[in-house]
Amino acid sequence: MFAIKSGAACAIAAGAAALFLMSGCTQEQQNKISRDIQNWTGTNGVLEFYAGDKLVRRFLKIDKLSTAMGTEDSKPRPYRFGYGVLDENLNMQADPGEKKVYFEISDFGSNYIFFENPR
Repeated sequence: MFAIKSGAACAIAAGAAALFLMSGCTQEQQNKISRDIQNWTGTNGVLEFYAGDKLVRRFLKIDKLSTAMGTEDSKPRPYRFGYGVLDENLNMQADPGEKKVYFEISDFGSNYIFFENPR
């Protein structure tokens, strides 16, 4: 016989309720909920920029990329932005002296890859 503490039982019940509620959502709504949860919990993202096939810039420890929105019309703007550590020597590590910086990515002609750091 297994004994479940009340906190664990609540967590299991909350998870079951969330799965039940998501089953009635469209795929788009499920994706939005997943992104919202990921934005809340954060990720260890890496953003790489390429000039042709050559890596030219890398940002590490990115929590999220945000789409810029208009202040008056609330429409999405053609760029994304975020904060990350500029990996100046491209060694996939945030070395001493490499600082967290703000960046913007244009939707027009930027060759980039964003992924979760596997390390």
